Amino acid sequence: MLILLLLIIPLSSCDVLNQVSGVIQLSQCDYKYNSISDIQLAGINLGNGSTISLSNFTTISSILTGGNLQTIPFSMTLNMDVTNPNRAAAFLNALEYVIEINEMEFTTGKIDVPLRVEPGQTAVLPISVGVDIKNLINRYSRNRVAREMSGFLGLSSDPTKVTVKLWPKLMVGNNLVKVPAPIPVEFTFGGNNR
Repeated sequence: MLILLLLIIPLSSCDVLNQVSGVIQLSQCDYKYNSISDIQLAGINLGNGSTISLSNFTTISSILTGGNLQTIPFSMTLNMDVTNPNRAAAFLNALEYVIEINEMEFTTGKIDVPLRVEPGQTAVLPISVGVDIKNLINRYSRNRVAREMSGFLGLSSDPTKVTVKLWPKLMVGNNLVKVPAPIPVEFTFGGNNR
């Protein structure tokens, strides 16, 4: 009983209630794909991916099939618009995320930078992503990863369903606590939708 009381007292503080309100507002925001920037694949700078040259196309295709590389580093920044339709500010201290490409778990990560979106405003949530494509090939298959990444990068006409699951974190005392249910965001990307 004493332990339960010790847990309830900190949770009833105004600061925690304010944070819970901010996360509730955040869960009611509208999330939309904005852009992808800073794409890097095995040391090749692809910028935002919209101007992949024919010479890069062959190199990228070769890299995506796995080749003899021990690692295939891939990084990018996924920028999402967060629009707050509520009457109160939406905010978080940090978050964890999972990104899936056509139901293939692409990467997981966390952002430790606070986000605040005022009522009626839109803010950009940048998600920096880094993954070793070779690990994905080992986990799934070379063909599947090459197919999904080719669609994602716009190298094929296949559209890619991207699912982003966001778990906001609240500051309780000196600890960040992840909320139990994610905020799901889906959009189609790549192929002819790029």
